[in-house]
Amino acid sequence: MSKRNTQEAKRAARERLRAEREKEARKEKTKRQLVVGAVALGVLAIAGFAGMAIANMGGGGSATDWAAVERQVAGEPEEGDTTYADSAPANASGDDGLTVLVGDENAPHTVSFYEEPRCGGCAAFEQRMGQDIKQSIAEGEYNGDFTFGAFFDDNPQAGGDGSKNAIAAMGAALNVSDEAFLGYVDALYSTEYHTSANGMRDFDEDDKLVDIGRSVPELEADFDQFESDIRESAFAVWAAKMADKFANSGVESTPTIMVDGETITTPETPEALRAALETSAAEGRGNSAGGDSADENPDADADADADADAEETEDGESQD
Repeated sequence: MSKRNTQEAKRAARERLRAEREKEARKEKTKRQLVVGAVALGVLAIAGFAGMAIANMGGGGSATDWAAVERQVAGEPEEGDTTYADSAPANASGDDGLTVLVGDENAPHTVSFYEEPRCGGCAAFEQRMGQDIKQSIAEGEYNGDFTFGAFFDDNPQAGGDGSKNAIAAMGAALNVSDEAFLGYVDALYSTEYHTSANGMRDFDEDDKLVDIGRSVPELEADFDQFESDIRESAFAVWAAKMADKFANSGVESTPTIMVDGETITTPETPEALRAALETSAAEGRGNSAGGDSADENPDADADADADADAEETEDGESQD
């Protein structure tokens, strides 16, 4: 073989070797890309499962399908709807379990509070009056009858389900004790936690309502049960029924306060509420006089209601 042919053969061999190496390099690159892609998909899958787990533990919104709850209450469930427990909190009363009468049932007076969880006027009222109300109920000066509406949920400017969700959380507190309920109401309406107003939906979040409960000393011993009741929608049906009770009460704005069945001008001070109690006693109303409670007769005096509406403070929230 000539020297020239030998050189060409060597060159051809080198070309084949380089081509084989490039081919192997491309295979290795493709393999690495496939491995990286598979790892990325695995990470995404794990993240997805973790997200689902967190959601199921209560993170991100409410665990309750409120549309399904409302259909259940209306007796019109749809296929695939979750069926929720239909039970009242341990310390609720009445044939329907919707009476929230807190304090000594034999107290001389009943003060009825009609409120909405997202109502700014209710928050202002509770912030100036809440501590005195708790103390007066504890001392037996009067008992408190609470009814909560959820008309903010139906307001296009507000929307969401935060009001019903908050009522269900109040039910979880009431399930612990009267004192826990009053403590939770006080905390929910406090300046620290009550940031909801039209257009705000922070009470849609179960986490928010659970966090509010962490600040209530009366819930501390039974906090796990309280949290479980929120996460598992234990009182969702009860909350929807409570909202219906409010809607059928004839009350058109919040806060509405009644003393022994008669609507009064929303008191600005504890002294104003005590003056209303004294007037009720002087007129022979009150529990000791056999008067009607607000739960029995919420529209006892239509003329008085009309006068009170005319004097309603700027803090009030209307269902309209």
